[in-house]
Amino acid sequence: MRAVSVWYCCPWGLLLLHCLCSFSVGSPSPSISPEKKVGSQGLRFRLAGFPRKPYEGRVEIQRAGEWGTICDDDFTLQAAHVLCRELGFTEATGWTHSAKYGPGTGRIWLDNLSCRGTEGSVTECASRGWGNSDCTHDEDAGVICRDQRLPGFSDSNVIEVEHQLQVEEVRLRPAVEWGRRPLPVTEGLVEVRLPEGWSQVCDKGWSAHNSNVVCGMLGFPGEKRVNMAFYRMLAQKKQHSFGLHSVACMGTEAHLSLCSLEFYRANDTTRCSGGNPAVVSCVLGPLYATFTGQKKQQHSKPQGEVRVRLKGGAHQGEGRVEVLKAGTWGTVCDRKWDLQAASVVCRELGFGTAREALSGARMGQDVSKRYECANFGEQGITVGCWDLYRHDIDCQWIDITDVKPGNYILQVVINPNFEVAESDFTNNAMKCNCKYDGHRIWVHNCHIGDAFSEEANGRFERYPGQTSNQIV
Repeated sequence: MRAVSVWYCCPWGLLLLHCLCSFSVGSPSPSISPEKKVGSQGLRFRLAGFPRKPYEGRVEIQRAGEWGTICDDDFTLQAAHVLCRELGFTEATGWTHSAKYGPGTGRIWLDNLSCRGTEGSVTECASRGWGNSDCTHDEDAGVICRDQRLPGFSDSNVIEVEHQLQVEEVRLRPAVEWGRRPLPVTEGLVEVRLPEGWSQVCDKGWSAHNSNVVCGMLGFPGEKRVNMAFYRMLAQKKQHSFGLHSVACMGTEAHLSLCSLEFYRANDTTRCSGGNPAVVSCVLGPLYATFTGQKKQQHSKPQGEVRVRLKGGAHQGEGRVEVLKAGTWGTVCDRKWDLQAASVVCRELGFGTAREALSGARMGQDVSKRYECANFGEQGITVGCWDLYRHDIDCQWIDITDVKPGNYILQVVINPNFEVAESDFTNNAMKCNCKYDGHRIWVHNCHIGDAFSEEANGRFERYPGQTSNQIV
């Protein structure tokens, strides 16, 4: 059981959603010169899946005439470097897990792949052996290669999956082009980028579910109704280039490409007969609303106490998922945690579709450290005094010689004056109820400053005699 993390919720809501930055570590120098053919004899490689660009995708290997995938267990950027060179690229800029480009089929050829990054072939990397794996295709690994080819690379062993039309980018184009328009654009014609350029989508059969998916992709938590009479009037005065029709989403998809849809053929002379361009209007998330000064939204609903939050992330819209139950905050197990589940959380928090669902406590684990106490001598505090402690000492002594028996609150605060920069200061204070009978002390109900709901925390702090720290 591990705590779950959500990596970017769509910006705006965002996108912060990105803002999932991938960061790139320079590729280790390969053990062979770039002019020499990089390739494993007897193996063929390809990038597959969607949505993706030509230099990224699910890694597939053909061995003994059978195509298969690689499990993401123990996969690293070093392994991605080796595979990208096998595919004819100079290096990797990132890698993906949990079948981000969709699950593959057939064998899982490699598991627990371990590379130094300098190997000339994936066959030189350590693994469990060809075809020996305990993974499922939900754990297929992918790579993101630098869009730069190796000089003189012979790609006879690299197979490109047959190119098919797919929706990679979506945007909203305002119907009225004049004057300055506010950002972000929340309403307009839906356009998709195809090889021949940006094209509109036919609105015949268009539903609110479709609009919800588009808004999520753009970082907005939901859609709202559109004044279609206005857009129909404008449509009669303009020429349109339709590239997509018959879009049918369930509303939970993370990307429009995952919906049922059809592309117009190049020889179609009559496109979207009797229809108009699809139009979508999205609801601003709280982050956008703050940036634009729109703190009060007409369509916002009264909200009670927050019951889902993200902690431990460096940016807005990312972090460890925590939920409030029975007045106490806790984490979520990452078993079966996927992009669809992460998107539910992102939308609940006012963001759009999740960009990535992280597992393995990538954003940190919640109250699991084991502490060791020892007698370090004159290291302690007395009533009315304070002291600075070494960072590597788990336990400190508190002098209670003159303290009378009774009930007390024990509070420890780290970085109280915010002198050290942190992404989250709310977990720097720890409070406990304690009872002293003159001989022994019982400490219970310890929690960090934001571990309880506001109501529960308020009850904790409303003791008589709080000003003197003694409960009477």
